[in-house]
Amino acid sequence: MRYFLLTLGCPKNVVDSEGMFQLLGQAGYTPIEHPEDADVLIVNTCGFIGPAKDESISAMQELGQVKRSDQLLIAAGCLVQRDNGALTRDVPQVDAVLSTRRWYEIVDLIGRLRNKTYGDIPDAGWTNPIDVSLPRRAVGASAYLKIADGCSAPCTFCTIPDIKGSWHSKPVEQIVCEARELIEQGVQEIILIAQDTTAYGYDRGERDALAPLIDRILEEVPELPWLRLMYAYPGRVTPRLVETMAQHRQVCNYIDIPLQHGHSDVLARMKRPSARVARSNIRRLREAMPDIAIRTGFIVGFPGETDEEFEGLLNFVAEMRFDKVGVFTYCREKDTPAGTMSDQVPEDIKEERRARLMELQQEISLQRNREFVDQELKVLIEGAGDGISVGRTYRDAPEVDGLVIVQDEWPTNVMLSARMTGAMAYDLLGEIVAEDGS
Repeated sequence: MRYFLLTLGCPKNVVDSEGMFQLLGQAGYTPIEHPEDADVLIVNTCGFIGPAKDESISAMQELGQVKRSDQLLIAAGCLVQRDNGALTRDVPQVDAVLSTRRWYEIVDLIGRLRNKTYGDIPDAGWTNPIDVSLPRRAVGASAYLKIADGCSAPCTFCTIPDIKGSWHSKPVEQIVCEARELIEQGVQEIILIAQDTTAYGYDRGERDALAPLIDRILEEVPELPWLRLMYAYPGRVTPRLVETMAQHRQVCNYIDIPLQHGHSDVLARMKRPSARVARSNIRRLREAMPDIAIRTGFIVGFPGETDEEFEGLLNFVAEMRFDKVGVFTYCREKDTPAGTMSDQVPEDIKEERRARLMELQQEISLQRNREFVDQELKVLIEGAGDGISVGRTYRDAPEVDGLVIVQDEWPTNVMLSARMTGAMAYDLLGEIVAEDGS
């Protein structure tokens, strides 16, 4: 049996797809790149917001239109968990669905479909997917390591708690084992992810467990070059976490803290930590690590956002001078508290505000990048061709941040030292100065 697996959405979905890949491989299934050659078509969907839902349904429809009668089409992931009805209505060719909380049942599901016994086997009970332990398979020099799943935060705009359920942390020993497996396969960078990495351990009554987890990972795999932290909740970036990040050379001086807004009134309506908390966190991080790169994200056009509140966001961004910023227009989700709020902002105003904020951040990003010209930084080379190579420094996470473009074609998946020779709004130019990464 051959299968085609399409993954949509965030890195957390990527990890779930990797789990399905491992289970299918153990069962003798072969992955292929072209859907027309597959016996089974699987789409790991995203259903976080409307555009992601539309993308998932569109991808399913494309496969459904070319699906042969002897092929199986399975929808998996977040959209299944959130809106199974939309999928089965809009894509009638779907043979079965598998929610994001049950992806580990993929082999059993395919077997039941092939034997035409789908639905006839009693439910054996539910296992939290974060507890499913599978061998890790490295692809490239970077790997995501999911340390927890679910979310219990009260954000009024977010559907994740309904999709993923409440917090559930992966056991420490399992995390350490996965990290060791990845390092043994040559991984240069491990990226810790979860819906909220700083909530690690909360479900076990531990209120500052991320810092000791980092200590333990680096104690067990001290040869790891880079450990990167993503998706940190503003109110949980504790002094202990900052101290731990600063004391380990392997921990990238980088953190992703989605702040969502910079005006306290909007943050209150979002049920997010205040701008005062954000300022305190950022000041503490920069004092401990002066060269830290801080990534964040903002939502413009949240219900009731006034011109004054948006100007407050602009002023906040100008004041804080973040290294990396993602800007999103508010997407109304009717099954969230924000979706029922009055004073929904018109789409044209949302887009205009997004453009203004991105223009401001583009200039800040260029200025920040220029500060690194003539400095030597380690670069993780990820691709080469046409006489150049591209890679990333500690300041850039995969796929969401910038690149370093260097002259000549160098080996990939290795770290080399490079001198930065030029700066653009998002990317840097450089030249290799040491081939051993020293």
